Amino acid sequence: MADTYDIIVIGGGPGGYVAAIRAAQLGFKTAVVEKSHLGGICLNWGCIPTKALLRSAEIYHYMEHAKDYGLSAEKIGFDAAAVVKRSRGVSSQLATGVGFLLNKNKVDVIWGKATFTAPGKLKVEASPSPPKNAKGGGDYTAKHIIVATGARPRALPGLEPDKKLIWTYFEAMVPEKMPKSLLVMGSGAIGIEFASFYRTMGVDVTVVEVLPQILPVEDEEIAAIARKRFEKLGMKIMSGAKVTGVTKHADSLTAHVEDSKGAKHDITVDRMISAVGVVGNVEGLGLEAIGVKIERGIIVADGYGRTSVPGVYAIGDIAGPPMLAHKAEHEGVICVETIKGLHTHPMDKLKIPGCTYCTPQIASVGLTEKKAKEAGREIKVGRFPFIGNGKAIALGEPDGLVKTIFDAKTGELLGAHMVGAEVTELIQGFVIAMNLETTEEDLIHAVFPHPTLSEMMHESVMAAYGRAIHV
Repeated sequence: MADTYDIIVIGGGPGGYVAAIRAAQLGFKTAVVEKSHLGGICLNWGCIPTKALLRSAEIYHYMEHAKDYGLSAEKIGFDAAAVVKRSRGVSSQLATGVGFLLNKNKVDVIWGKATFTAPGKLKVEASPSPPKNAKGGGDYTAKHIIVATGARPRALPGLEPDKKLIWTYFEAMVPEKMPKSLLVMGSGAIGIEFASFYRTMGVDVTVVEVLPQILPVEDEEIAAIARKRFEKLGMKIMSGAKVTGVTKHADSLTAHVEDSKGAKHDITVDRMISAVGVVGNVEGLGLEAIGVKIERGIIVADGYGRTSVPGVYAIGDIAGPPMLAHKAEHEGVICVETIKGLHTHPMDKLKIPGCTYCTPQIASVGLTEKKAKEAGREIKVGRFPFIGNGKAIALGEPDGLVKTIFDAKTGELLGAHMVGAEVTELIQGFVIAMNLETTEEDLIHAVFPHPTLSEMMHESVMAAYGRAIHV
């Protein structure tokens, strides 16, 4: 006899475990199927451990520049193994926490790889090293099954990662030693965060981006400011260029790069990171056999997570971009609450913030200036530089910009874009404003505390309407 549940979630990453906990809160008998690690890529090999690495790099940077703050520090250095060990410890702690939360909410963990045998029916092949009290392989049924299997690094033909000379983010996160030189292929969030980490730790870093603009999803002006900062810190950037092939050596490789003018460059480095995007984990689930529609490696789902097959749902990276943990979590809640029959709303993807934790940090939400104009919107744009903010100067972080975009006719906040210190913590203020349909008048009338970096948000809004005070 198959074990029966109300809801089974395939995948224990941010979208999956959040969906499962919310389902249990709503009274559903719930289980999560996970084959390797609770918390998914985010907690184990993505969002969290990279931030631990970047924090180590940030502190190392401040130690190197102690004199700028009237301090002294001698014999500055780092232990690469210890930096990695701390990062892995942070991940382990949080992954253990996910298991605790699932147990607390009475969500069963089924340890193995799930395959659909029919709508509502799964066969699970047991995986090794199950956590305590986890269920193993067998047949399971549920009225509702949510697919949250995430994504993996994309590999380009001829440039496939070999785990030694060509890394994905898995290998880049746990280097046995720091390379002296590194080429990063791709300048999205993942590529730039690793480029920033390794450059701060003293590695000679070159970034190759096929598009004319680095950080392609960001506002052009913000990306340009970030690029200047990266280059000032010693990073080499080649945009409008592509790696056409590599020649491998014993402990290094030569990347063959062609620029936008057709000129060819050979760049020899110790290691190369492939950061050219991710692809959904749709294979081996039996989705096609039960009729689930898949397009370009992504499960087709509506704003509530419903697929083409009743009772089968998809959330997170597997359901398409933006491929962000917080988007997956929110989708999981929407999906489960819709199943429950609560009054839900499909997610507005324009109101999902994006954050890149490099130095300088980048954060954004909504339309870029270019996208707003392409949409035919008449806009007002406000800008406020970090150099005009007392807290930023006191912190020794005078470089950066806060940019806001408003509909000129209605005062609707269409987008906000930032580059500089701690902007990943500031962006949520604009996210809340957009969700509350706040106008420029509301934001101008709001009182921001002094001295804070958040004052720049206020000044940027006022600048859009010719009312900025400190610039």
